[in-house]
Amino acid sequence: MTMRKNFVFTVLAAILLSAGAMAQQTDYRLSSHILDIRTGRPACGVKIVLWQQKEGEWVRLEEHTTDTDGRVREMLGTEAQGDRRGTYKLTYYVGPYFEAQAQDTFYPFIEVVFEIRDSNHYHVPITLSPYGYSTYRGN
Repeated sequence: MTMRKNFVFTVLAAILLSAGAMAQQTDYRLSSHILDIRTGRPACGVKIVLWQQKEGEWVRLEEHTTDTDGRVREMLGTEAQGDRRGTYKLTYYVGPYFEAQAQDTFYPFIEVVFEIRDSNHYHVPITLSPYGYSTYRGN
């Protein structure tokens, strides 16, 4: 019976430790992904700058670089940040990405302006080519 009690206590301790670790993780309100449709591969190494419009002016909030999967997963953290509703802009610096591939492009950068209206997660994907792009609200 002692062995069974030890097992139960071990399992309970593991569950509680896992729950505590998960509770300390920061949730993020915003993510992005870039797919280069010319190559059919993620666009890695693209600098993305997040801005928020405040009183008619754009205020720079964060700068990130897409990972090997073409993603930035953690923008606009929720931890002690309060209400995040407002107008935002993501600037994607795609010129250097294409230059590194010796590929001409029409776009030195792309700007996507959008509104956050609630506390949900927002995902802004880009499908990209040297002479065109598309975006939408993903999930």
